[in-house]
Amino acid sequence: MSVLNAKVPDGPIKDKWTNHKNKINLVNPANKRLIDVIVVGTGLAGGSAAASLAEMGYKVKAFAFQDSPRRAHSIAAQGGINAAKNYQNDGDSVYRLFYDTVKGGDYRGREANVYRLAEVSANIIDQCVAQGVPFAREYGGLLDNRSFGGVLVSRTFYAKGQTGQQLLLGAYSAMNRQIGKGKIQMYNRHEMLDLVIVDGKARGIIVRNLVTGEIERHSAHAVVLATGGYGNVFFLSTNAMGSNVTAAWRAHRRGAFFANPCYTQIHPTCIPRSGDYQSKLTLMSESLRNDGRIWVPKNKEDVEKIRSGAIKPKDLKEDQRDYYLERRYPAFGNLVPRDVASRAAKERCDAGFGVNQTGEAVFLDFSSAIQRYGKEQANVLNEHNASKERITELGKEVIANKYGNLFQMYEKITADNPYETPMMIYPAVHYTMGGLWVDYNLMTTIPGCYAAGEANFSDHGANRLGASALMQGLADGYFVLPYTIGDFLADEIRTGPISTESKEFEEAENAVKERISKLMNIKGSKSVDSFHKRLGKVMWDKVGMSRNAQGLQEAITEIRQIREEFWKDVKIPGTANEFNPELEKALRVSDFLELGELFAKDALDRNESCGGHFREESVEQDGEQKGEAKRDDENYAYVAAWEWTGDPGEAKLNKEELEFKDIELKQRSYK
Repeated sequence: MSVLNAKVPDGPIKDKWTNHKNKINLVNPANKRLIDVIVVGTGLAGGSAAASLAEMGYKVKAFAFQDSPRRAHSIAAQGGINAAKNYQNDGDSVYRLFYDTVKGGDYRGREANVYRLAEVSANIIDQCVAQGVPFAREYGGLLDNRSFGGVLVSRTFYAKGQTGQQLLLGAYSAMNRQIGKGKIQMYNRHEMLDLVIVDGKARGIIVRNLVTGEIERHSAHAVVLATGGYGNVFFLSTNAMGSNVTAAWRAHRRGAFFANPCYTQIHPTCIPRSGDYQSKLTLMSESLRNDGRIWVPKNKEDVEKIRSGAIKPKDLKEDQRDYYLERRYPAFGNLVPRDVASRAAKERCDAGFGVNQTGEAVFLDFSSAIQRYGKEQANVLNEHNASKERITELGKEVIANKYGNLFQMYEKITADNPYETPMMIYPAVHYTMGGLWVDYNLMTTIPGCYAAGEANFSDHGANRLGASALMQGLADGYFVLPYTIGDFLADEIRTGPISTESKEFEEAENAVKERISKLMNIKGSKSVDSFHKRLGKVMWDKVGMSRNAQGLQEAITEIRQIREEFWKDVKIPGTANEFNPELEKALRVSDFLELGELFAKDALDRNESCGGHFREESVEQDGEQKGEAKRDDENYAYVAAWEWTGDPGEAKLNKEELEFKDIELKQRSYK
């Protein structure tokens, strides 16, 4: 085991990034034109990185597996993006955002990276406004914002509709401008299948043209992986099914350490599953928790009546409802962080208080908010004697302006009108805080190979505050990587064009072809999806919202069995040299089957509870925090970075010790 050096600059935390930028190596504009950079993935992190690097003068190749740069997980983000602007004058600051992010991640993030993220957050908003992103605005024209889970301030900026989509359009407009200039070569419908290393440096990638099946070589002086997270290892998640681990996992197999795979975020505000046929769960914005109150009936008799349809939720009076988050966490109530809210919902449902047919749902109720806003509007309109009906009408209008698109989506999916009856929600896998280990410059353990956005492990810790993913993706792409990549590329100005005819490229291409050939020649009896579903069920049942040693050991054994069976009995129709979605899926699932085992191994090795990693053996036994996650700072205040050895079960552990100089380590409390 080795101890990793994150290359964090010396000095006070507030000065680290400024001083680092002042000392970093630069590439002059004329030399930038001679340097190639590959960007894999075109979500927020990849799109912003590709656009920024091209604007700076580098020659960029960007790769997307869809027919255009789109379909990023970020596109589903409805809630907003965080920034320490302090527009509401409620005490926000760079330090407060930094503190909330570290606390929300249960003190398992790297201080220096998190502070930098908070520091550049204000720049992101200015950048996006300049790009034309239509953020919501207050009466006076200032940007509007709201609060999200885990914080006591309003710092989440949002756009009507889906904020992520609007931010992506901003990044894509910048990208398209550079494509139009010829500064970015865009490769749509291509998927990275391997990383090429020459003389110890990342020098290119092997990709498959998803339309023709052709295997291609592409070289560059540096490679940026911005391919998102690996939540689809669970099969059923909020992610689009194309979101996968392949690019990161291929880099891992080439020597990039994979850090904290067990840190997975469960989002509390999803539409409950309706059957075993689903491959995707619909995410509902966490912003709903600003106004919606979460509850279950106090009495199980009422639960049964609601399930059978004998009574409606609105028939239950206030004293018959258990607003369990407000009861357990009075300081934060419905706005506790996602991991806390998710586990609390699971606890109520496991205890028999789930309100849907499967017993896996709780209510998110807007009736109180409708009345509150209605009375406020009536006063504004001088309707001081307004009837209850009029107040309800006015309140619904306010709610419609704030959340109308979400309410409409919910009704289309469930056939229930959330203005009249409470929404039903349940937690689901949403985001991964693990990923490729990177240093302060966002470089992996492979020189010249960088990871940005959700593909790296860095800025959140063991849990993510809502609206922080968009912040990290754009911070990495717009304001961090463009500086730090120059530090590496400054030594490459004499390298010249990199040939794809070297033995390293040939060997990597042959390895890809052999893997594809092996898969196509199995000619088994079971579909790719059947293996993915089996893996997902093991992951959810035994490595899901709560974990224990026995379940994790069982999961490791079962995943190994599924993987062995996959390589003996998977059936892939068609041929390799054509458009073949089943082959695409098979390549990704084969990687998930390796990642799943490392995931469980990491969760078993980390014998503590923190954030999204909840070990049933590690809970507070008594006191005010009874039943809450119990960290072990003495033994586990480190990043677990796993090194590939040829078998996920034999992965070698490397540690990056986490130092906390600016934040005191203490029990995380939202009470």
